[in-house]
Amino acid sequence: MRQAFAAIASSITFPLKSAIVGLLAVALGLAATNPSAANSKYAAIVIDANTGKTLFSSSADSRRYPASLTKMMTLYLVFEAMAAGKITKKTSIPFSRNAAAEPPTKLGVKAGKSITAETAIYSLVTKSANDASTALAEYLGGSEAEFARMMTAKARKLGMKSTVFRNAHGLPDTAQFSTARDMAILGIALKEHYPQYYPYFSTRSFTYGRTRMANHNRLLGRVKGVDGIKTGYTRASGFNLVSSVSQGNRRIVAVVMGGTSGASRDNHMAELIQKYMPKASTKGKSAPLIASAGGSPFSALAKVFLPKHDAPTPEARPDEEIVVEAEAEGDITEEEAEAAAIDEDVAPTPTPKSVLVETLESAPVEQAYAQPSADRFGGDVDPVETASVDPSGWAIQVASLPNKSEADAFLAKTTKAAPAVLAHASGYTVTFDKGGVTYHRARFGGFGSKAAAWKACTALKSKKIDCYAVEN
Repeated sequence: MRQAFAAIASSITFPLKSAIVGLLAVALGLAATNPSAANSKYAAIVIDANTGKTLFSSSADSRRYPASLTKMMTLYLVFEAMAAGKITKKTSIPFSRNAAAEPPTKLGVKAGKSITAETAIYSLVTKSANDASTALAEYLGGSEAEFARMMTAKARKLGMKSTVFRNAHGLPDTAQFSTARDMAILGIALKEHYPQYYPYFSTRSFTYGRTRMANHNRLLGRVKGVDGIKTGYTRASGFNLVSSVSQGNRRIVAVVMGGTSGASRDNHMAELIQKYMPKASTKGKSAPLIASAGGSPFSALAKVFLPKHDAPTPEARPDEEIVVEAEAEGDITEEEAEAAAIDEDVAPTPTPKSVLVETLESAPVEQAYAQPSADRFGGDVDPVETASVDPSGWAIQVASLPNKSEADAFLAKTTKAAPAVLAHASGYTVTFDKGGVTYHRARFGGFGSKAAAWKACTALKSKKIDCYAVEN
């Protein structure tokens, strides 16, 4: 760009050339200090973590794609489960075919195998492993879709009013969005609510098997006081980063979204930290900034639980060896592979794609995830007969919903979306209780073997329908 300006300037007379070159220099300087000048994806915020005061803000309340910042909420729910004693660091996390099939970056665990919960945590905070994210979601939520509902419910309770989650990893979904402010809230909540687990975010690298995996966050060890939290990248989101920084008694959380490159994002974050850290309060906070996420109206939905039969049972568990490294790695290129490995075709700015997400910013989580009735599809949904008794053999579960009519509608919608796949299957619902609330599992039965059920499930996933196989 500078070379082009120089070529133009060389053909202009000296007085005029001097004036133009001066103006161009000013313009370039402004572009460097104001990333939003020519970047519609950009958003940023710096919050004093002692007082909650906003020290800097630019498009902080505008919708953006979170990319792998999504995994911050996945980890929040994992930490919640650990703190409640529902899982431990050694809990075995199985990988379904759905989890194993996630695109890079990933650990590469095969379907039917498992890893410990702690290995999964390390893989999320360093490598940003998509397969481990999905495995955790299926284990804690019973299904990836249900876990996403839990994530959104938790976001609402934390005060993240402009966030909707649709998956646990952050891979492209046009109905999944957040804001820089909401991500800052989550960053503060992670450190305030789970200080015993927060040090995971400072891990520079760890070794799984024979592979050493470095943290994508290059500011660890580079910028004084940075102790996490998370990077993220897809082509639609640009380069994202949430940073927690402590220097003496001063503490800030900063968010940069939509960077044009990893280096420019990191440099801009470093500039924000250098500029606004001295403006942060030195007085310690008298109370947490983010209210506890327990006891919300959606606690029955958001409460992390362990399904007893919903997750596929691993056939074997590989030998694991975790070595947490203290030394920082060099530049990381895998972050770019997170989107490069998939066929991504989404708009650069998140916008609702259907009536289901038009009012999500202010809607409670039940409304955000409400399934449409038949008439909302113009009366075009074929009815599906449901039964209260499971058919014999294997089944595939496609949803778990708090209302039977919603479960029936989901079965009808799925049947209409994949008639060939489900031609010989029977839709039905199964009830179960969780936290005193009755839920309805939406399933298709009639598969004679595990292989047949998984084959049908794989076909549904090719149509963007989450599912997994279960034996009746």
